[in-house]
This record gives sequence, structure tokens and C-alpha cells, in this order.
Amino acid sequence: MADEANRAAFLEIQGRMIEISGKLKQVQNQLRNKEGEKKRAFLTLEELRQLSDNTNTYKSIGRTFVLEPKSVLMNEQEQKLQDSETAIASLQTSKEYLEKQMAEVENNLRELLQQDPGGLESKVLDALG
Repeated sequence: MADEANRAAFLEIQGRMIEISGKLKQVQNQLRNKEGEKKRAFLTLEELRQLSDNTNTYKSIGRTFVLEPKSVLMNEQEQKLQDSETAIASLQTSKEYLEKQMAEVENNLRELLQQDPGGLESKVLDALG
């Protein structure tokens, strides 16, 4: 009876661990993408700042390039930079939360193993290996 309860608890913990690690990877990928967007916006802004105000600047829309004033392009890049920074802060908070959840689940697994080290250890090794 206790063995069956431990097995059910292990399977639940294993499911949560898989779910949390998947979410964590997703957040890390989104974070990496937003950091890339932020860097592109920053570099584009730096290049635009070096140009004189009367320089013809073009905005890429698909395969087409549209003539836009420098100020419009700078405003767009500044907005992208701010949006990226906001998203990065939010994703960082989510990442920290998921990391805490993962540590909690790992702790729960350790406690479960300490309760019944002989019976569950072989099941854990079978599930992991």
C-alpha cells in the first residue's frame, strides 16, 4: 500500500518536473530572443544617431523599402528597445519563479527518496535511465 502511494507520488513529482523544465526552457528561449531584439534596436539606434537629419532613411516592410524620416525610425527603434527591456524584466521574473519551483520539486523528490530509499531508488533509476 505504502509502496503504491510512493509510486504515485513519484509519478506526480516526475510529471511536475517535466512540465516545469519545459516551461523554463521556453522562457529561456523567449529571453534570448528578446535580448537579441534589444541588441538589434540598440545598434540600429546607434547607427541612426550618426546620420545627419537630412539623410534619406528607409524602413524595410517585407521586401519593400519605404522612405521614412530619420525621426520616425529613431522613435520606432527607441520603442522597440523599451518594449524589449520591459519584456526581459518580466521574463526574468518568470524564470526566477520557475527555478524556485524546480528547486522545490527536486527537494520533494529527495524527501520522497529518503522516506523509502530502497523501493523507490530502483524505480527512479528505471524512470530516469
